[in-house]
Amino acid sequence: MNIRERLDISAYLVIGPENSARPVEEIVSVAVDEGFTCVQIRSKVASAREMISILEKSAAAIHALGKSDSVALLVDDRLDVVLAAREAGIKVDGVHVGQSDIPVEVCRKFLGEDSIVGLSARTGDLIDYVKSADVSQIDYFGAGPLHETKTKLDAGKTADGRFITHSFEEFSELVKVSPIPVVVGGGVKLKDIPALVATKVQGFFVVSAVAGADNPRLAARELVAAWKNNH
Repeated sequence: MNIRERLDISAYLVIGPENSARPVEEIVSVAVDEGFTCVQIRSKVASAREMISILEKSAAAIHALGKSDSVALLVDDRLDVVLAAREAGIKVDGVHVGQSDIPVEVCRKFLGEDSIVGLSARTGDLIDYVKSADVSQIDYFGAGPLHETKTKLDAGKTADGRFITHSFEEFSELVKVSPIPVVVGGGVKLKDIPALVATKVQGFFVVSAVAGADNPRLAARELVAAWKNNH
């Protein structure tokens, strides 16, 4: 069974150097050790070489915990970085793109059938999208934001600068119409987890709730426990 077939997005960490006061691989290590099931490296400031270095260290951290076969390591947007990292022998499991990034079909062509390809879009757009789109090349949807978030300032913003967040009811509706798993993020905090579980989404993703926490290990542990305890 390859990593695509055993993909678990229930506890999903998104992290880059601009979101963390500590080395990225340190946060990845404690989060995975505490039960996080998926890691996405996302940065709008790091160079390709910096990204590859972060991936190498993060992959090594996951491997050291014996979880390389169960915890997916993904890259946001940068198909070139995934390919270059793989060329260097680093285990990177796939890519996450937005609707304005490289098309899913192109990612799948270059990464192959065993790789993971995730797609994110505004929740309202996704509800419309899944009713007619061919989602056979996509492994999961990333939806949100739930709250305003400083880690992705353009998330949920309209052309006139208004901030649109989404309700738990909208996520419930998305789950009902989506043929593939849904992970929700955007300002998610510990107190949101019970209501998120009630929507029947397949997971939550966080950035600052772990990467920006005073005690990332404790924060990761509490989030994972809350998710499991509410099922």
